[in-house]
Amino acid sequence: MIKKPKTRSMIFTLYGDYIRRYGDEIWIGSLIELLEAFDHNEQAVRAAISRMSKQNWIERRKEGNKSYYSLTKQGIKRMDEAAGRIYRVEPEEWDGKWRMLHYTIPEDKRQIRDELRKELTWSGFGSSLNSVWITPNDLIPQAQDIIEKYNLEDYVHLFISKNIGPQSNEQIVRECWDLDFINQRYELFINENKERYKKDKVKIEAGEYNEKDCFVKRTLLVHYYRKSLFIDPGLPKELLPEKWAGEEAAKLFDSYYRILSKPANIFFEEVFSKGYEISEKISD
Repeated sequence: MIKKPKTRSMIFTLYGDYIRRYGDEIWIGSLIELLEAFDHNEQAVRAAISRMSKQNWIERRKEGNKSYYSLTKQGIKRMDEAAGRIYRVEPEEWDGKWRMLHYTIPEDKRQIRDELRKELTWSGFGSSLNSVWITPNDLIPQAQDIIEKYNLEDYVHLFISKNIGPQSNEQIVRECWDLDFINQRYELFINENKERYKKDKVKIEAGEYNEKDCFVKRTLLVHYYRKSLFIDPGLPKELLPEKWAGEEAAKLFDSYYRILSKPANIFFEEVFSKGYEISEKISD
């Protein structure tokens, strides 16, 4: 049985897949209505929004007695980075260089050190040593943003390097990432969605699903697919194993997403526009 997604996590999914395409802002009433489709009540939505605001992911704008929430600069960066991974169909080519981050953070800043590790993992860095992190991708801008966010300029060194041995690049990859586990997650996604995609495609073409049905299916598709992606560092194709399920999973996701998109957008836009229709009536 699939566990019900947490409210905060679903809000991130809605911002990433829908709201960011409509100016990054939404009326709280519309957000509550959208999340009711996934059995999240108003109290849970407001509590999650409050936490996200305190964490500087979103900010509030008041208009009369109405509250609108938009992504902060930090939130926009995170959503754009996530979108680049979610909607990418094929792995990128490698320039042959490794990016390395080394830190010496004192024990009295242990909490920040733990946050740094989480951020680096999310961005796609890997590590075989606690204080040395590495990636074949050009993540220097993301690393610099993280360093600035936690004021770590005095404790961190960044390098761009090339492997000259004796270990191969493939060996470095095996030491830093559990590709077998990631591959299994992609295979699980494929096994759970391959037949479901075929059946839903037939039903959509036959008009058996309404716009709300497609909105729910597309949102959950993105939500669970991104769970697999966020343990995947997005390695270049030159460093991936021969039998890699990630590319098949990406193509399946893309096909499934496309058949759900148009009706899902119709439902979202209908609910989303209510906040702005209300706003216009108030200002008249």
